Amino acid sequence: MSALLLVCLWLVICGHQTGLSTRLASWAPCTDLRPLDMLSEMTNSSNASSHLRMVQSQGSRGFHLSTSPHALSFPSSRLFHNCPLFPEEFSLVLTVKIPSIPPKKNEYLFTVVTEKSKHVLLGMRYSENKVHFLFWSPKHTNEWQTKVTFRGISLADNQWHTLILAVSGLSVSLTVDCSVPLDLVLDKPFPSSLNTSGSHIYVGSRKRQKGFFTGLIRQLVLLPGSDATSRICPNSKPRLAELSIPGVLKELPIKIDDSGAHLKYSYETDMKVTLGPQPPCTDTDMSKFWMDTSLKGLFLCNGVKWIPVLESKERRQPTRKEKLDYVEDYQNLATISETMGLEIFLIPDVGHFAVMANKNTQPGSVLYRWTDEKFVVHQYFTTYQAQTWKYFTIGKRIFLALANFERNDDGTEHSVIYKWNPVKLKFLPYQKIRTYSARDWEAFHIDGENFLAVANHREGNNHNINSVIYKWNSSSGLFEVNQTIPTSGAYDWEFFSIGPYNFLVVANTFNGTSTNIQSTIYIRLGNSFRPFQSMMTFGASDWEFFRIQDRFFLAVANSHSYDIGTQGPKNLYVINSTIYELNITGQQFEKFQDILTLSAVDWEFFTLGEDYFLVVANSFDGSSFSVNSVIYRWQGYEGFVAAHYLPTYGCRDWEAFSTDTGSYIMYSSAKEPVSKVLKLRTR
Repeated sequence: MSALLLVCLWLVICGHQTGLSTRLASWAPCTDLRPLDMLSEMTNSSNASSHLRMVQSQGSRGFHLSTSPHALSFPSSRLFHNCPLFPEEFSLVLTVKIPSIPPKKNEYLFTVVTEKSKHVLLGMRYSENKVHFLFWSPKHTNEWQTKVTFRGISLADNQWHTLILAVSGLSVSLTVDCSVPLDLVLDKPFPSSLNTSGSHIYVGSRKRQKGFFTGLIRQLVLLPGSDATSRICPNSKPRLAELSIPGVLKELPIKIDDSGAHLKYSYETDMKVTLGPQPPCTDTDMSKFWMDTSLKGLFLCNGVKWIPVLESKERRQPTRKEKLDYVEDYQNLATISETMGLEIFLIPDVGHFAVMANKNTQPGSVLYRWTDEKFVVHQYFTTYQAQTWKYFTIGKRIFLALANFERNDDGTEHSVIYKWNPVKLKFLPYQKIRTYSARDWEAFHIDGENFLAVANHREGNNHNINSVIYKWNSSSGLFEVNQTIPTSGAYDWEFFSIGPYNFLVVANTFNGTSTNIQSTIYIRLGNSFRPFQSMMTFGASDWEFFRIQDRFFLAVANSHSYDIGTQGPKNLYVINSTIYELNITGQQFEKFQDILTLSAVDWEFFTLGEDYFLVVANSFDGSSFSVNSVIYRWQGYEGFVAAHYLPTYGCRDWEAFSTDTGSYIMYSSAKEPVSKVLKLRTR
């Protein structure tokens, strides 16, 4: 008997040939039978929301259920309110992620349970390597008349899996991840008159604590009248094949092909609230909440600043919106030599610091501390043509990573990680790492794990070498090699996150013959970074990621355009640097704006009041190092527009910081032993 005829007979038996509700309207002609999303029905229950938690895992979201079986159910009549009989032919589609479970333990995926007799009319459960389909025959008094067992099914491996259970007469089949179906034949056909009156559908349980579902569930769909396998298989993502999922879990898909991976737009929904004094709000803190316990205010980090969500009356005071009026010289800081890089950071309860990557080997590099509203010398380091410093923390431990460009006194190349000693109030050597003309360190955190990426520029005259990502080993307390990535004259790494996705972009500067080469964005998939997108760059020396409201940008600093053997009248250093914007629909970064720069070597993004700014480090115009660096203000539709011209000499790096006395920007010079602090005056 065909599925079409069976469903029509089912409707006639129920006595509802006309006047069907909106939910069952599409069943009336017995064609195009619509999926019934049981997860969505559960989330619509009045008391379910407090017993569900959305969790992002392996790039997709699912529900983690609290151990409250009664709360995670709804009356069967919400699916079958015009006809209480369960369809005789149907398929069930489930997408789940199940952690390992002990042998002989069973957990329920869902059940239909009568409220009075507590009979399990229908349900699915799994064990370590089995999936069981259960249903009850109205002609018998057994709790369930039939148990169909599929053996050799390994679901408890902490990976996403999609199951399709199809039932038709004496035939039951199970398809896992769009693979070859497993078929079983029943002794008795599935009942044609399984009455669901007075029953509830329970998600993740059989109305009891025992056997409660401990994994993540993303999809639970009933498709009456047909086998859903042909609808969703084959599928490019068989583990996450979709028929219907709740709207709150929907995301654009990741597409992976031979050239790399593409992004889907999403966000992390596992909310955490920080208490106490105001924490930093950076890209890595985006979507976090902070509760101001002193004034009872709740704030959300948008990646740039804390936005009030709930504020107490005490805190609601009219505030003047700051506007940048002009920039003035504040401090000329004499450095012991030219400075290749600058890092400014705040150590809680200690204060602000600026550490210089000084070019000369002797006496090395210097750490300055903000004291009486000025930077003063705090500590000296032995360095070897230092290029950059990177400040980062692991738990309560505070570190500085130094990138050395030249060999040390014993003829080896090492960069050094220093650790803050809170007693001596100094950084002490902690770990040496072999590097090759290192230009940059980038520190980042992913899912509670800590990483450092070094930009190895060249080995001898070979610029096409591996740069390295190191991972923190909590047992040894050291960074260990995690992944190598081929780079060409690597100059900078920039880490950023968009929702749950983590990226690293490298500034490739020179491949041995040309500066006009591809720089690549990598996306973290599984346990490694894979190519996501490449852009043509011209002596790229810096990437800056920033967010403006719900828009995401990447700015590259192009330093010069050069090919060996090519001669021409054009100026190699007066070239465009480019700002890219993420196109969510196109799943790639696209050119947003070109800005004419003079051998740009750094971008710095900062905010002041409600305004957004980019300042570029212009270093050379082809004949002179005395050039203007420029602050650009965000003008919405017009993009970034030049707002302030700042006289600089061989400018190498910009950093923005704020103290109780105001907002500042600071630049370092690679051509003279002076760095300057500029104060941002507001009106």
